[in-house]
Amino acid sequence: MSILSTADLHPRLANVKLLALDVDGVLTDGGLYYTETGTELKKFNVKDGQGLKLLMQSGVEVAIITASDSPVTRHRAKKLGIQHVFLGVEDKLSVLKSLCQTLNFDLTQVAYAGDDVNDLPILQNIGCPFTVNDAMPANRAEAIYITQKDGGCGAVRELCDLLIQSQASLSS
Repeated sequence: MSILSTADLHPRLANVKLLALDVDGVLTDGGLYYTETGTELKKFNVKDGQGLKLLMQSGVEVAIITASDSPVTRHRAKKLGIQHVFLGVEDKLSVLKSLCQTLNFDLTQVAYAGDDVNDLPILQNIGCPFTVNDAMPANRAEAIYITQKDGGCGAVRELCDLLIQSQASLSS
């Protein structure tokens, strides 16, 4: 895949009905923090959260599909109002296909951001594969757009704003 110009990117993003996201390395910086009792902590970016709320208000569905099974992620998704949350997933593409069937969406209407090799099957089978600036090289090679920001540092907000702008520009 190759990075698309803005002119080529906007029409493609206008068809997006679902933004699905990995968590560790995309919604977070990929760091895992543990207390002395073993409780896991993750740092989420408030700007990403606001972007996701705005995107959902614009009519785009949002899903989380992650290999991690973390109560922290479940809590963050609930706080943001994300209804489609899949934790502890080994075969992310199968879960995404099932969700698309439930929502009556085609994979061409999906944008997904993933930063590591377990995200490649999705990135290779959807309409709008995204990744973050600090993603693995294989993910960068599959993306049509790479954020300017690193994962957990406003990259998701960047994607949300891009989707909202693209959809608004084609509807006006």
